[in-house]
Amino acid sequence: MRRSTDRILVSHAGTMPPPEGWRELIADRGREDELRTRLPDEVGRIVRKQVETGIDIVNDGEFNKRGGFNGYIRDRLVGIEQRPFAAGEKPTHVGVNGRDMLEFPQYHAMGKGGFPGGGFGAAASSDPFFCNGPLEFVGGDAVREDAARLKAAVGDLDAQPYLSAISPGTIEHWLWNAYYPNSEAFLLAIADALHDEYSAIVAEGVVLQIDDPDLPDAWQMYPDMSIADYRKYAELRMEALNHALRDVPQDMVRHHICWGSQHGPHKNDIPLEHIVDIVLKSHSECLSIEAANPVHEDEWTVWESVKLPDGKTIMPGCVGHVTDLIERPNLVAQRLVRYANLVGKENVVAGTDCGIGTRVGNDEIAWAKLASLSEGARIASETLWG
Repeated sequence: MRRSTDRILVSHAGTMPPPEGWRELIADRGREDELRTRLPDEVGRIVRKQVETGIDIVNDGEFNKRGGFNGYIRDRLVGIEQRPFAAGEKPTHVGVNGRDMLEFPQYHAMGKGGFPGGGFGAAASSDPFFCNGPLEFVGGDAVREDAARLKAAVGDLDAQPYLSAISPGTIEHWLWNAYYPNSEAFLLAIADALHDEYSAIVAEGVVLQIDDPDLPDAWQMYPDMSIADYRKYAELRMEALNHALRDVPQDMVRHHICWGSQHGPHKNDIPLEHIVDIVLKSHSECLSIEAANPVHEDEWTVWESVKLPDGKTIMPGCVGHVTDLIERPNLVAQRLVRYANLVGKENVVAGTDCGIGTRVGNDEIAWAKLASLSEGARIASETLWG
């Protein structure tokens, strides 16, 4: 993974603003030929726009991900069916029984944050997905096409490409086990299947970002768990992730965690201090983590007592997806300098809390936030290096 010894590099955690009508295009399987025809040009455009904005580690905008950062994998796995819940089957979902949901039912019933009725995405509003047979990754060709498009778009630009892939634990948020003998065997099977995706991305010379909201936000889903119980849950998911990352070079992996991207109170998010030691066990070089929104900004102090392991870097979010307010460059710089003073300036990358391309008011806001991020990184670099 690209590192710098004379300035803070800039990246982001995921989605970029899509072209007009793109959501409709990618959702319509009858327009597959049109999608494939347009993707190279659109990926090229979004890569150039990122570089022009000052971003050093770039992606394809996630324009290829039908079903979003999470649901795309359903097209790349076999052993899955979609059907209604049978009698006696009970869903566990952050939008159904989450801690915030239970404490603020009025708020969620009003459909705040763009999720009518308190549902958080497809898992709460459509028939669920079940594992009904052996899980197997069949998306090798799709990965190679993604990587080829992205590398062609980067070309000789001064940027490093990365692609995102979902974590085993996050798949458990929407995929129900109706085949494996127990939850541990099911989780291991998911990890084995994803190993093929992770390996395929890195084999193409592209940095792999693991999208892992599950590690912190499953705490919301299990309101009866104690901290000790949840740590056991998280440890098992970390073991599964590292199993999926076996043989994948650590210096080609970035691990993104967040507490869910839904707008809402987030009062009951688990504090970073309770899971940071588990997070740092991941087989990854870089940790991408929320640090800009008002629920988690104060957690920079965790690094006053927790040492970042040698060889690891941290990408704190310095602009957020939960507000259309545009963070000033000086604020971005202040946030970066805080982290640099604690973990070392050469170990900090400027990032976003989560993907902002589809979560803020419009494209103008998203690009203004990213421009501020880049300018803030420049200011911080001057402060730190002179």
